[in-house]
Amino acid sequence: MPRTRDHGLIPGIMPAGRRNAITDVPGVAVGHVTLRGDGINTGVTAIVPQPGNLFERKLTAAVEVINGFGKSAGLIQVAELGTLETPILLTNTFGVGACVNALIRRAIRETPAIGRETSTVNAVVCECNDGWLSDIQAMAVTEAHAATAIAEAGPEVAEGSVGAGTGMSCFGFKGGIGTASRQMEICGETRTLGALVLANFGKAGDLTLPDGRKAAPQEPPETEKGSIIVVLATDIALDQRQLQRVCRRAGAGIARLGAFYGNGSGDIVLGFTTANRIEHAPETDVATQMRLSDARIDELFRAACEATEEAVLNALTQATAVEGRDGHRRPLFSDWLATH
Repeated sequence: MPRTRDHGLIPGIMPAGRRNAITDVPGVAVGHVTLRGDGINTGVTAIVPQPGNLFERKLTAAVEVINGFGKSAGLIQVAELGTLETPILLTNTFGVGACVNALIRRAIRETPAIGRETSTVNAVVCECNDGWLSDIQAMAVTEAHAATAIAEAGPEVAEGSVGAGTGMSCFGFKGGIGTASRQMEICGETRTLGALVLANFGKAGDLTLPDGRKAAPQEPPETEKGSIIVVLATDIALDQRQLQRVCRRAGAGIARLGAFYGNGSGDIVLGFTTANRIEHAPETDVATQMRLSDARIDELFRAACEATEEAVLNALTQATAVEGRDGHRRPLFSDWLATH
């Protein structure tokens, strides 16, 4: 199915990576488990930031809460310590607990001392409410689903109505998972910032395309009460303060599309860099890290904005139809593009 660029819609001016995906950042992998049937349209999406034991060698990370109407797990410790020590799981609101348990069990298998001889592990799970298109009370997501999504993670990223995005809606259309990337030259080397979104936000009729057109489904407008999770990854050396500033600019990409962060919308950005690893058991009292000069950070700000905007549009263009509980449906953005 054609992606956003195939329709001539190209947000911004920066070049995209080879896949135009978060997995253009070396070592990042994405996997999905999709659940459908009997009123169920839900699942799990896993972002594995790097291979190996993330608890023993943590990643520098940051979080920006644009609007906090959400039930995610693990964000408080990320904000406090600036570290990520598990894969990131995305799911529906009532699937958070199962995903947290799956991440804890995985970490204990890799490091049996967790919770006994050493500290506990901070499992990171983010969510959106897919209750319009899925029977969320069915509690369909299990620990096994979460573990499978992690195990199947790889460099190719399926988009649209897959994984956590199976039952999501966006600007009145069918929403879901989308991804994009931007590249830049740092110290003579090509570096990447990638975005992956779980798009479940936006009031019908408010969607604004890069060419200025307004896209509206043929159905009555609804109150803005959805959510979006944005995961940003980069291989550029940043500290936590810089990462949070970059995460904040993802909000510009969301706003360009026409969102205003409604009262009932959970809009959260989680970012990490693969460049600065943090040892769980350091051998020295002082740890040194590289960090980008702030004089160059505008390029990452633009990259976060552009990649987030395009990732949402990819979620929309790649979405496929699902029949939800009680016969609920959402129109497809790809159908709208075909006639406008």
